[in-house]
Amino acid sequence: GHGVMPSIVCSVEEVLNMGYVIAGEKVTSTFKIQNTSTLTLRYSIQLDSLSSTRDKDRQRLPSFIMSSLQRTEFVGTQNYNGLSVFSIFPTEGEIDAGKSQDFIVTFSPDHESLYYSDCLKVVLFGKKIAHVIHLKGAARDRPMFVEGGVPLDVPIESLAVTLPVSPHEALKGGNVLPLTLYYKTLQEPVKSILLILEYIERESSPVPAMTELKVGAVQRAQFASKKNVEFSFDSLPLLQQKGFTIESAKGTVEPGQVKRISVSWMPPAD
Repeated sequence: GHGVMPSIVCSVEEVLNMGYVIAGEKVTSTFKIQNTSTLTLRYSIQLDSLSSTRDKDRQRLPSFIMSSLQRTEFVGTQNYNGLSVFSIFPTEGEIDAGKSQDFIVTFSPDHESLYYSDCLKVVLFGKKIAHVIHLKGAARDRPMFVEGGVPLDVPIESLAVTLPVSPHEALKGGNVLPLTLYYKTLQEPVKSILLILEYIERESSPVPAMTELKVGAVQRAQFASKKNVEFSFDSLPLLQQKGFTIESAKGTVEPGQVKRISVSWMPPAD
């Protein structure tokens, strides 16, 4: 006799990013696994968040007090309602030699977070891990969002109190000016963005400090509207007096797209 090595090819190499979804809604994506060996493969799909050993693993030092280099767990934010953030169908079965199987991944977050993640493993014959996919996704409370600047939250949710860096401490790094911008959705301020721009004086022609904001619109499956979302920045004259320049005072974003807007700062003459 002779041995046969089971082998597969997956349409997703390492990361499946589900993108943005409104909290409380869901989005699906598909990937394909092809059996490239000469025997029928019995498979199962496992998620780290549903692992039988996860409770034991969580008895170790919590991830949020470890350095990012020491973290090995890929499971991120989980739902408050106890239901799985990511689900997959089918979870087990067989793939005949030379055939392929489609898998449907569903992302169902129940609250706003940018840090939903999980680890999907394709296991053959109950033993061999043949492929690993990192699942990622983000949820927003509203169809329009703004990102950029210094993160004001934490990538790993915990009960620890995280104290923000004070403007005084930030200024110790040089000529840094913290700026908080408020954007409006439904005519009310809902988020704050902290931009820190560092200007370096040069003997030659001055170069402004640069950063950027990202304005996006979530594509909603239930409302397949192609209408662009409008946005605008208020208080521009005051910002200009302080030396700030925003690339686009107003504009539109297509659903499912993100628009980058540059922000620059030069110290005012006075």
